[in-house]
Amino acid sequence: MPDPERVTVLLPTYDEEATIGDCVDGFREQGFDDVLVMDGNSDDDTREIARDHGARVEIQSASGKGQAIREAVREHIDREYVLMADGDGTYQPADAERMLAPLDQGYEHVIGDRFADMEDGAMTRLNQIGNGLTNRLFSFIHGESFEDILSGYRAFSRDSFGRLKLSADGFGIETEMAVECAKQGIPTTVVPITYLERPAGSNTNLHPVRDGGIIFLELFRRAKTNNPLFYFGSVGVVSGLAGTVIAAFVAIEWFVYGVPHQIWALAGAAGIILGVQLLMFGVLSDLILTLHREQLDRIESITADD
Repeated sequence: MPDPERVTVLLPTYDEEATIGDCVDGFREQGFDDVLVMDGNSDDDTREIARDHGARVEIQSASGKGQAIREAVREHIDREYVLMADGDGTYQPADAERMLAPLDQGYEHVIGDRFADMEDGAMTRLNQIGNGLTNRLFSFIHGESFEDILSGYRAFSRDSFGRLKLSADGFGIETEMAVECAKQGIPTTVVPITYLERPAGSNTNLHPVRDGGIIFLELFRRAKTNNPLFYFGSVGVVSGLAGTVIAAFVAIEWFVYGVPHQIWALAGAAGIILGVQLLMFGVLSDLILTLHREQLDRIESITADD
């Protein structure tokens, strides 16, 4: 694995006073001398405890985990590699070597798979279902299987991070990073890690329904430029099916009961027409994207030969 002197450990935090001290100690005991706590202006003693345990502490300029990560890497880290984890005690510092080792093997981004060794109670059943659906949808849209795209345990080169076009402020940042790695062709691998239950006395900042919705919307939004057939086609199918159902209702009412529904008939026709148009647009967009990628491959091949 890379020498610890080339690595900064990044811990985004918000109200983690119950766990941050042990978390910082754990990484320092693994030989990492630069532990950066990027704090979201906590209301408790997170920052003071982190400093007392030897961490470097910065307060982010705006709220949200995504903002913390972008700001930390771009403004407060100058080392070659970043090892990112949450400050809630759910990730083991002992897995750091496993996380960093692939960076010496040509990979630029490493994701820790929490499902490889998950402690009982570490994740609710609802969260497990949501994670499973998100990973399947990601694999379907982007053609990559990263096993656990919502994992907060990451290792990456600072250079590769600079190539990611990131804008998410909250918990959608992990999804966005995975999508960008697939889109930009950044060599990415997955390693098994242990995922622990939150220690007693600490509270999660994750809101499953709200943040799950944000994550799904982010995944769908990002499909626009990586899989336009899915992006436009899925909306087209929904519109077409809705129009067909309305049209069937109008037909039954007219032929069976002799009751006309002119407005519903127009709505059904509009839904079907819109659905067909979106499907056609999705097919054309996918064709354009394929041709664009082939052209880029030819240019890269010519450049390599020169």
